[in-house]
Amino acid sequence: MSTCTTASRHLDEPLSGTAATATTWLLIEQPGPWGAKALTSSHLDPTLGRALEAAAQGTGVRIALIRRPGRHADCGTPAERHVYAAHTTPGNVWLHAAMTRDPGQLLDLDFTALGTGDPRSFDRVLHGLPHTDDPLALVCTNGKRDRCCALLGRPLAAELAASGVNGAWEVTHLGGHRFSPTVLVLPYGYAYGRAEAHAVKEILQRVREGRVVTEGCRGNSAWERPGQAAELAVRTASGEHAADVLMVIRTDGAAPRWEVTVAHADGRLWRVIVAQGASLPPRPESCGSALGSPARMDVVAVRQLEETAAAVAC
Repeated sequence: MSTCTTASRHLDEPLSGTAATATTWLLIEQPGPWGAKALTSSHLDPTLGRALEAAAQGTGVRIALIRRPGRHADCGTPAERHVYAAHTTPGNVWLHAAMTRDPGQLLDLDFTALGTGDPRSFDRVLHGLPHTDDPLALVCTNGKRDRCCALLGRPLAAELAASGVNGAWEVTHLGGHRFSPTVLVLPYGYAYGRAEAHAVKEILQRVREGRVVTEGCRGNSAWERPGQAAELAVRTASGEHAADVLMVIRTDGAAPRWEVTVAHADGRLWRVIVAQGASLPPRPESCGSALGSPARMDVVAVRQLEETAAAVAC
């Protein structure tokens, strides 16, 4: 059976620069079935879902529903549900957790502040605290958006949970169905495609050590797509695997060509040229869709600069 995933893999479509963009992720536990637009087509009150969508618009906060791997029978409204907020911008990476009996409380959050990296409203409204358990591995499994997410994502999530990965959750949407199984790892916010259980376990171990695995990586959600590709290219060129040390400080230009400046915490700078191309030959971007040529981010050049970030700031 041909799917968007088999076509993408067969054509060796690059993963870099394809991650969903969000400076902050807000994750709400919602068991049971999910529709294509899960915030308004699940057992979460659709009126609340629409209000949350409106509150988050333009703030950099991306809201998703999560559930534990396994069967998703209709078990009614949970008495308590997990809520997580994670900010992914290097220099201010954090992951906070809370429990709530009333998801309507989320409307009291300061979404603008959350998007800029301020967790205080989350902690005040929901009595949230820094998450001190294992990092989160969020596997996209929403078959109502694309069958590949269910066919490939659900077995991966189940395997991770069965093998003792405490931070394994199913999530509603990470974008890029054709790269399934797709995984987002928090707190650092790096997304991965065509993931396998052994690779995800390795990624999580490196996260515990404060390091980033670049193999299979789609990019850091803190950056727009050119920045995602540029940051990964700098990691490859410099051999840098430490998390939370590279920052996209400037992006000049517009499609189809950008000049991205990446800074290291130690002051080093790189200038990266990223060009937008069309993926050829045409392929389905999702199952059931017409053939298309999705945009790809190609790194044309990576050059380390002699000046430092401090000099540029002055």
